[in-house]
Amino acid sequence: MMARDRGEDRPAVPRRFRRKVGTVAAGVAAVAVYLIGMQAAGALTPPQVNNRWAWSLPPGMPQPRVPADNPMTRGKVAIGHRLFYDVRLSGNETQSCSTCHQPQLAFTDGKTTSVGSTGETLPRNSPSIVDSAYRTTLTWANPALTSLESQMDVPLFATHPVELGVNDRNKGAILNRLRKDPWYAKRFPRVFPTAKHPVSWTNVIRSIASFERSIVSANSKYDRYLQGKAELSAEERRGMDLFMGEEGECHHCHGSFLFDDQDTYVGSPEERPKFHNTGLYNVGETGEYPYPNRGLYEISGKAKDMGAFRAPSLRNVVRTAPYMHDGSVATLKEVVENYAAGGRVITEGPYAGDGRKNPHKDPLISGIHLSERDEEDLVAFLTTLTEPDFSKISRFADPFKHGKNAARGNDE
Repeated sequence: MMARDRGEDRPAVPRRFRRKVGTVAAGVAAVAVYLIGMQAAGALTPPQVNNRWAWSLPPGMPQPRVPADNPMTRGKVAIGHRLFYDVRLSGNETQSCSTCHQPQLAFTDGKTTSVGSTGETLPRNSPSIVDSAYRTTLTWANPALTSLESQMDVPLFATHPVELGVNDRNKGAILNRLRKDPWYAKRFPRVFPTAKHPVSWTNVIRSIASFERSIVSANSKYDRYLQGKAELSAEERRGMDLFMGEEGECHHCHGSFLFDDQDTYVGSPEERPKFHNTGLYNVGETGEYPYPNRGLYEISGKAKDMGAFRAPSLRNVVRTAPYMHDGSVATLKEVVENYAAGGRVITEGPYAGDGRKNPHKDPLISGIHLSERDEEDLVAFLTTLTEPDFSKISRFADPFKHGKNAARGNDE
């Protein structure tokens, strides 16, 4: 479902919102060459006129795609930054977007699965939104949610389970809260000068999407290594060789500059998004995954899609534990062990089954022989993909904790 007008006359929220939800080095090098060419052409640094956003992209990161109906501006990013951390955006004023996407955890929440504003437990682990400007799809297993704007309907308006808890009864009152805030009252009309009602759901969503799109970062030890500014240890280099080679085979699903296999940017080819069953479950030896976390199957109803989920980016992976779509794997070492075995074996309980034998498992998850040292080396390399604490970067930090100047952003 694509984003639609969410102004004063937004259609009623449905009672049952459908929530069905080469090597890395060569890939990064290719993108870096592309980026240099784009910079030479001036494509990445548009003049800051008419409040336009000027991308300040790390080396190796191409220009993100931006929807034609929501061009990037400094004003929208500044409003979105504040809204992202504003608990008044939730129905009961207890949660904000940042509740489940905390900057110190690479914009995740550290929980197995998140909890909504009314206390309902969500079925899936909170994914990182760092570099989400480059994602082909925006959730774990919904190929229809291809823009940050359309994805925003889920946390805002979903009712099964409730996340932020916006509904037909309170959506007007929530907008009134924002209109009464002097900061918003000054900036919304300036940033959306042609809107009859500047503080509308359409403009709220466009602003938050713009802020999220601005969270582009590639400043890990590995990135600095590619730039000749850092050295990898012997352990990290061995892990890198395993990751990128046929022995480890990690690069098949994590081989883009995002370390995933769903990426899009200006000039990239259009590709059908990939989803994978990794043998995490095989409930009762039937091939089933636990309801409601059955992956792409929840959308398609096709047996072959049972347990198929998007391969997440491995950037900042140290900060994003626990792992997998349901947060059921606690450590990176366990993740590596499961992939090396070709699936996870659960010996008891309601989810017991041998994931290695799941009939819907991706053929790439065939099992590989790794020694204890190999596994340790892979984990060592994965740690090099993690960046410093994002909460220490002012343009990403919580403006309500860092004073009104941080909340202003770069909108004037």
